[in-house]
Amino acid sequence: MRYEIFKDNVKLSKLGLGAMRLPQTEPGFAGPIDEPKAQEVIDYCMAHGVNYYDTAYIYHGGKSEVVLGRALSKYPRDGFYIADKFNVQANPDYEAQFSEQLNRLQIEYIDFYLLHGITDLTARDYEACGCISYFQEQKRMGKIKYLGFSFHGTPNCLRELLKHNCWDFVQIQLNYFDWYQGTAKQQYEILKEHDIPVIVMEPVHGGMLANLPEECLQLLPETGVSPATWALRFAMNLPGVAVVLSGMSDMRQTTENINTAAFEYPLTDEELSKLEKISNMLRKKIAVPCTGCRYCCDNCPQGLDIPSLLSAYNDYRDEA
Repeated sequence: MRYEIFKDNVKLSKLGLGAMRLPQTEPGFAGPIDEPKAQEVIDYCMAHGVNYYDTAYIYHGGKSEVVLGRALSKYPRDGFYIADKFNVQANPDYEAQFSEQLNRLQIEYIDFYLLHGITDLTARDYEACGCISYFQEQKRMGKIKYLGFSFHGTPNCLRELLKHNCWDFVQIQLNYFDWYQGTAKQQYEILKEHDIPVIVMEPVHGGMLANLPEECLQLLPETGVSPATWALRFAMNLPGVAVVLSGMSDMRQTTENINTAAFEYPLTDEELSKLEKISNMLRKKIAVPCTGCRYCCDNCPQGLDIPSLLSAYNDYRDEA
């Protein structure tokens, strides 16, 4: 396992486990977690050097924190780092939510704490509710080690948030599709300007870059590695990226991702050019790129299953 020095000589594994897509006993975004299989995945990660585990208050209907806490409870507390998030839409009472998270995880402090999924629409909610000063105080008390936020907004909004000058890290959606077709590169460069470590989420764009159409697969070098590996390598080799998160739902994904993170494989200019061509091809086929995170569903006044609707629309547009 490759490691990056974060701050204070903290060594973080290049690969982190994102606990938004743990193994389930039934399909569906909030299906029941298959706890024995989740434990198997986490045990394998711990045995192979993964030390960063990311969860959130709303993942798996609130069960992700509970299962992750139980799974890690048998290991020494100084052998892993937990990242968790405050979600203002789920419960604006940040004190109550933070206390509940500590209880769910069965721990006394959270290593990496984030404001969750900030967008241009929700940034004001987080700034106005008083949570930032509260979490800064929790950091001074040792209940939080490092404070940051996860981000899904515009570069301009990101610059405004950084004016608070209290962030130890920022988590952004970064993959080669969003790098060439979206604003991921701009966000990354803004964080580099401010010398802020980057945590990467959605490195395979919710699975889209792991399941490429045949015409895209033909562009990849015939090396015997999967499309997901190429996507992970793109994110892992960017300077300033501390951890690349992966939502590992089974042992096949887990072993493959850990093997990818074991060695440094810089991409050549030719390989980067091919990934850019693939992103261009995907952009023509996909009207609305969606990672299936479902954060938009909480804001929908009609209660629509937006990811399913977008998937159907993309399929229709591709066939038309």
